[in-house]
Amino acid sequence: MFTVLPTTTLRLGTREIDVTTRAQVMGILNRTKDSFFSPAATFDLDQFFSRAEQLVSEGADILDVGGVKAGPGDEVTEEEELERVVPAIAELHRRFDVPLSIDTWRASVARECFAAGAIIGNDISGFADPEYLGVAAAADAAVVATHIRLRPRVADPNPHYDDVTATVHEFLRDRRDQALSAGVHPLSIIVDAGLDLGKTSQQSLQLLRDSATLTDLGGPLLLSASNKTFLGKMFDLEVTERREPTLAASAMGIGAGCRILRVHDVAGTVKVRDACAAVLEARRG
Repeated sequence: MFTVLPTTTLRLGTREIDVTTRAQVMGILNRTKDSFFSPAATFDLDQFFSRAEQLVSEGADILDVGGVKAGPGDEVTEEEELERVVPAIAELHRRFDVPLSIDTWRASVARECFAAGAIIGNDISGFADPEYLGVAAAADAAVVATHIRLRPRVADPNPHYDDVTATVHEFLRDRRDQALSAGVHPLSIIVDAGLDLGKTSQQSLQLLRDSATLTDLGGPLLLSASNKTFLGKMFDLEVTERREPTLAASAMGIGAGCRILRVHDVAGTVKVRDACAAVLEARRG
């Protein structure tokens, strides 16, 4: 079943993108030494820009840059995160005409990256930094509101919810309201259920299946399922063996209303996206 959405527009800076039937593919660029998915851990700058060029050539609509992984690991100070991502964002902005996203939960890092050319703040903490939304609004940047049960970098091995879908829906509605109150443009607020972030594999699977219930929140729904733990546990696969389940999750997500796909495999996801867009266009017509 494919969910046909009402006309949906995503505003990224001066761009207004119709995502009613055609999802945006967001390529992941990790300037980290300890990414959970080692092929995407491109700390070396030459390797980082080479991967960026590859993702753009494969059809990435957006590039998402992160300097600190979401899960537990060695501490990365604010100064170190700034050193990792700000020059990288500035150079990507110089080289490529694609929207840039900064994957950070620190308002100070977001501010410097917006000044360097990023136009999306992808914050997996659910705006825990009280200055984050004000910084985004001042830069006329888009934001991603993500559900997380605890906070980034903290293990959450046994999360409990009476109803995970209802809890995530309420959380994201509240974060969208906070963004609106801070002055973020209504068309620039993206929501993300936060698969694997304080969820068991079954809870993440339920959220993927229930994506359509989150499409009434008023902004495009982002799916970040690429190579994640819940797919590995479902099929007993190591992290580098999850390409096909990731592509299947992308197709399922699009069918249920997701309109931004944050992925490692841009080339494969673009093919899935284009096929799904053709189906959605036919149904819409």
